[in-house]
Amino acid sequence: MRAVVVTEYGVLPVVQEVAEPEVAPGSVVLKVEATGLCRSDWHGWMGHDSDIVLPHVPGHELAGTVAAVGAGVDGWQVGDRVTTPFICACGTCEQCLAGNQQVCPNQLQPGFNYWGSFAEYVAIPFAQVNLVRLPDAMDFGTAAGLGCRFATSFRAVRQVGQVQPGETAVVLGCGGVGLSAVMIAAAAGARVIAVDTNPAALELARQYGAAETLTDASELRGVDITFDALGSNELVQQALRALRPRGRHVQIGLLPDGVQLDVGRLIGQELQWLGSHGMPAHAYPEMLELVAAGNLNPAALITRTISLDETPAALAALSHGTPAGVTVITP
Repeated sequence: MRAVVVTEYGVLPVVQEVAEPEVAPGSVVLKVEATGLCRSDWHGWMGHDSDIVLPHVPGHELAGTVAAVGAGVDGWQVGDRVTTPFICACGTCEQCLAGNQQVCPNQLQPGFNYWGSFAEYVAIPFAQVNLVRLPDAMDFGTAAGLGCRFATSFRAVRQVGQVQPGETAVVLGCGGVGLSAVMIAAAAGARVIAVDTNPAALELARQYGAAETLTDASELRGVDITFDALGSNELVQQALRALRPRGRHVQIGLLPDGVQLDVGRLIGQELQWLGSHGMPAHAYPEMLELVAAGNLNPAALITRTISLDETPAALAALSHGTPAGVTVITP
């Protein structure tokens, strides 16, 4: 199969022929129909993830058709249209049995722990608890974005942040995660303020329901909840200063360089710092129902579709900023 292969961190990957993944017991192999280009892929390419072993194939948000079914996987067959969370949980540990697959200590992530979806085929471990059947009306490009950015934002806004109608929610960073959060928070009835330095991203944020857009949040005060959807120490500081007493901050973006916190203010104002990491497969039905009903429109987030051959350059270009909207790759 053809795949994007990283041989050195920070060096332009190449598209080359590699062996197709073999189907193992408990797993399936998918023919990748669409996969998203995400900033987390850039972090991996830059060497920010210790789980990656070179040579490596990135890609972790995907949709496709089942190409092979391993022993012990029931209810799935070749040709089924599916997506999967980027966190492939084991399904048997204490956290999984409690429904918290997104923090499974035995999780495997395509594109990080093993070769991912910037390829024609990808393996999905623990398939019984991680496959999500796609509605017939949903195209693969839309479904690919659900596995990381949209599903991650859905859980961050609705389940972790528990945004309520009438609240003011600030989304800092309007890449794919941030724009998803804007759309989902607005649909939940919040007054959304979107923050980004990219005018094109802010225009999309307005289209997706933001009541106000800003290039800087340093003067904001008294808001109910903030989301760092990018991963920046500077944005975290703006987010925490913007909160009212007993406000909530949800951290979605990765912080590879760490962050400084005014712990005294966290304590004195009784602020909440909440982490949010993905969403388990069993939680997808609520999100899919809202999409089917027209309350959410993840397809609108897609602004660019590229080929596998265009992917190395697009990945490297993330070093200079994130393009507005979501980029989907069709292998």
